[in-house]
Amino acid sequence: MSRTVVVIGGGYGGAAVAKALESEADVVLIDPRDAFVNAAASLRALTRPDWAGNMFFPFETLLTKGRVIRDRAASVDGGGVTLASGERVAADYVVLATGSSYSYPAKPASDSVGEAIGDLRRTHEELRGADKVLILGAGPVGLELAAEIREVWPDKQVTVTDPAEELLPGIEPEVVEDLRGQLEALNIGLRLGIALKESPETELGVAGAFTVTTTGGEEIAADIWFRAYGTRTNSDYLADGRLTTRTPQGQVPVTEFLNVEGHENVYAVGDITDVAEAKMAGHAMRHAEVVVKNITARLRGEQPTATYRPLPFPTILIPLGTKGGVGQLPSPDGPVAAPTAMVSEHKGADLFTGRFTAQFGPTA
Repeated sequence: MSRTVVVIGGGYGGAAVAKALESEADVVLIDPRDAFVNAAASLRALTRPDWAGNMFFPFETLLTKGRVIRDRAASVDGGGVTLASGERVAADYVVLATGSSYSYPAKPASDSVGEAIGDLRRTHEELRGADKVLILGAGPVGLELAAEIREVWPDKQVTVTDPAEELLPGIEPEVVEDLRGQLEALNIGLRLGIALKESPETELGVAGAFTVTTTGGEEIAADIWFRAYGTRTNSDYLADGRLTTRTPQGQVPVTEFLNVEGHENVYAVGDITDVAEAKMAGHAMRHAEVVVKNITARLRGEQPTATYRPLPFPTILIPLGTKGGVGQLPSPDGPVAAPTAMVSEHKGADLFTGRFTAQFGPTA
């Protein structure tokens, strides 16, 4: 009996599914990149380019039995995947795990490790020569980038703006207050309720003096800028509607078992799902655990029983450099603040490098 599982996308959720199932089935992993990208490490890779190699892990070291196809999905149906190259990959089970795109440098723009590292090094040189940095977006990415810059270059002026009036909506006031205090101690200028009339005239990530004007008439001068907002779901290969109808956000509707609605043999994990929660790597990996259990049950002739229910409140870890940071974690009594030392130990110190070294093997 054929037991082929095709996983589309080798990000946090897809890589976990492929790795866990290769001992149970014939796994085919499809991804246009030549390596897994630990995007959580990209901002540190920008400020410390000698560290950039730590964020890439070749797919060949992930799977010892499975097959890796470096290509893009062009269409999916219940029986398999058609690739951009025209090749057809038949499947008994399909897992959609293509994630989302985000502004560089939070996620690399290139599918090649060599080109991605080259981009980071070039942008590093631009950033190194700038005195005033403007970051648009005061979410976790913008704040983490600001802190990484300040840790490497304490003398740079870093300003973070956001049109929102509130910092980290949905997070407990205790955590937000701690975050504000740490940002102030790092001398990071936080400007909430600030919108720009137009984007800076210089190219993103390229040094060059400019001045922008806010809708309130205030002028902000800087030498380089970065965008830290704007997520886009990677689901164009579903546009033909052969598998499902996407939501307006480009996501796919899933059941509590993480099946794509209407398909018992097709699953989805991570950012592409319409699960009502923040799109984070940790959630994608928890989705993967559910999908692995359910596909394994089906392969063994059993009824799947694993379900996924999002928490009623957000959880998050926001490192501020290698030693700072805040977090909100679940407990039986609701959300609780994570001590800074815990945030550093679990994420900030190595940005999960150790976890993926154990999963993939050491980086080259």
